[in-house]
Amino acid sequence: MPVAVVHSIAKFIISVGHMSLTEQKCLPCEGIGRTLTTAEAQSKLQEVPGWSIVELAIEREFTFKDFVAALAFVNQVGEVAESEGHHPNITLHSWNKVKLSLYTHALGGLTANDFIVAAKVNMLQAK
Repeated sequence: MPVAVVHSIAKFIISVGHMSLTEQKCLPCEGIGRTLTTAEAQSKLQEVPGWSIVELAIEREFTFKDFVAALAFVNQVGEVAESEGHHPNITLHSWNKVKLSLYTHALGGLTANDFIVAAKVNMLQAK
């Protein structure tokens, strides 16, 4: 591989490290290679307020004023998931609650993709 290409790749990897999660894009699972270590996951968790690590996933529950608002949120999450190519488990329950669970199914644990989607979901709440 030419040195210029290697330097370009290295610069890209370094720049991604400085980007917020909401500025990043999910990678195809085949390109990730491994799940995050416990320490890496705990560090990334600081960037997604309201989420917690539960076994091999991150989870968060959202409460809305009514069923219509909860369902609208589910649809917004679906749009984020489709645009990122990374899909959470979604549970709509108790008429106004939505529970999301994210983990990288293909690798059986947490990856940066899970935290990227969680950060983008948190932005939906901020609007």
